Amino acid sequence: MPGLRRDRLLTLLLLGALLSADLYFHLWPQVQRQLRPRERPRGCLCARRAPSRASDPAAAASDPRVAAHNFSRVRPGTEQDRGGRSGPGSKLQALFAHPLYNVPEEPPVLGPEDSLLASQEALRYYRRKVARWNRRHKIYKEQLNLTSPDTPLQLRLEASWVQFHLGINRHGLYPRSSPVVSQLLHDMRHFPTISADYSQDEKALLGACDCTQIVKPSGVHLKLVLRFSDFGKAMFKPMRQQRDEETPEDFFYFIDFQRHNAEIAAFHLDRILDFRRVPPTAGRLINVTKEILEVTKNEILQSVFFVSPASNVCFFAKCPYMCKTEYAVCGNPHLLEGSLSAFLPSLNLAPRLSVPNPWIRSYTLAGKEEWEVNPLYCDTVRRIYPYSSSSRLLNVIDMAIFDFLIGNMDRHHYEMFTKFGDDGFFIHLTTPEGLDGTPTTKSPPSRRCPSAAG
Repeated sequence: MPGLRRDRLLTLLLLGALLSADLYFHLWPQVQRQLRPRERPRGCLCARRAPSRASDPAAAASDPRVAAHNFSRVRPGTEQDRGGRSGPGSKLQALFAHPLYNVPEEPPVLGPEDSLLASQEALRYYRRKVARWNRRHKIYKEQLNLTSPDTPLQLRLEASWVQFHLGINRHGLYPRSSPVVSQLLHDMRHFPTISADYSQDEKALLGACDCTQIVKPSGVHLKLVLRFSDFGKAMFKPMRQQRDEETPEDFFYFIDFQRHNAEIAAFHLDRILDFRRVPPTAGRLINVTKEILEVTKNEILQSVFFVSPASNVCFFAKCPYMCKTEYAVCGNPHLLEGSLSAFLPSLNLAPRLSVPNPWIRSYTLAGKEEWEVNPLYCDTVRRIYPYSSSSRLLNVIDMAIFDFLIGNMDRHHYEMFTKFGDDGFFIHLTTPEGLDGTPTTKSPPSRRCPSAAG
């Protein structure tokens, strides 16, 4: 009996010690955190914001607590509110203010050979496009007996998309300290849309254009081309998955959906790495009824809109694969989150070459490419022009590092502007087709090394 009582006492003492330790090390710190006034970390930029700015619409739009969907508040340096006061911004702004990002600019653009576009020629081309759009829009309204007064569009030379196109040079898609990028991101987020249409991928799959000119017609990814009131264009990719949803391990890289927030993150990462090779990309909430359905002239696109059982407005793509109502994207009930990527200049102004990636992936369930099985493959590619005598191979390495960081395993081609020759920079497109509204020029396979052509 005395031994049994002693065991019970030891057990009670042990349980009491465990309970005391749990109270002291776990529960008590939580109680202290709850009772302690909430403090912001010393380095938090938002702590120094004046409370009165919350009443300012412009300040509210830049506050992540107020505008949860304003994904692309990026600008090197500080932004200014309506009163002209400069204030702190996002963590990306603080990053770009670091001395490492204030190194001297790249070599200056010396002459016409360093700029992608000839200004006068480009402006004449854009004026013709605006005039053509006005004529077609007038005819469309007359056919439908629409009498709403619309002011003809005018090309504004100060439009952000025009300045973005004119600023492309041999060093990148935009200069390091360019204010045009911030304005372009703002315009894509806020300007009203005046037209919506399928991209060239979907048109190729529908037989509406020459499929052989498309690098890789996509039957999985739904994309729309939106035109804004300043006549700028952007590629819209709708949200199809939650942001924290990861690709299942059993999925192949060529059947996974493209994520809209990955497009936005890729642009910002490219900017942080100082590549400046991804077209500016912003996030936006689109009203699919007012900003797509009511402005599109494409009857096929109009026909794929429907109202779901949950009373949400939805639409889907017309293509051979995932083109059913179960693969539709839906608003809530009208608003749909997505990414907008700025278009590059038309191929009529700035031809591009699309080259098969020597390290292309296999698009079969069990197949492997030569680089996956041949240990000497890299040496073979290094001896082949242009990888043997220019910076092309270094650009491939840059692209491979960038793709690894963003998780892109589907880089079957890379593109570059033909004007800048073999040493030109790669355009880090995250879209199968080029962002210019026209099909991409395909380069012929290499005869000297078929394996290098993919």
